[in-house]
Amino acid sequence: MPLVIADDLSIPDDELEWKFIRASGPGGQNVNKVSSAVQLRFMLPRNASLSAAVQQRLRRLAGQRLNDDGSILIASRGERSQEQNRREALAKLEALIRAALIAPKVRHKTKPTRASKERRIDSKKKRGSTKRERRGTAWD
Repeated sequence: MPLVIADDLSIPDDELEWKFIRASGPGGQNVNKVSSAVQLRFMLPRNASLSAAVQQRLRRLAGQRLNDDGSILIASRGERSQEQNRREALAKLEALIRAALIAPKVRHKTKPTRASKERRIDSKKKRGSTKRERRGTAWD
């Protein structure tokens, strides 16, 4: 079953690789015999559903989760059951892709207005006069 991000966007199963390992942490003796931790690998170079710009933002957002082969590795080991860890890993991947879908706003360079420049100069003059008045007069 593909991972559905939006109505018009889904990630096919062949771009996701699952690996189950034994986890440390909660679970008592269970952790020694059950592979409940999940490693989800999203094969980004194989992906055709995301645009190049979204893939580039996704690489930047992935940070240390991005491997040398271009895939994104997401680990989940917080829960005791494998199924809960699978859901958590999918939720992490979905959140990462949703964040990459949002294009950053372009910042337009602006200049300060004349009034704001005048207010700044006035406040500097006022501060300077306050400090000047604090100075003691020299006694000769």
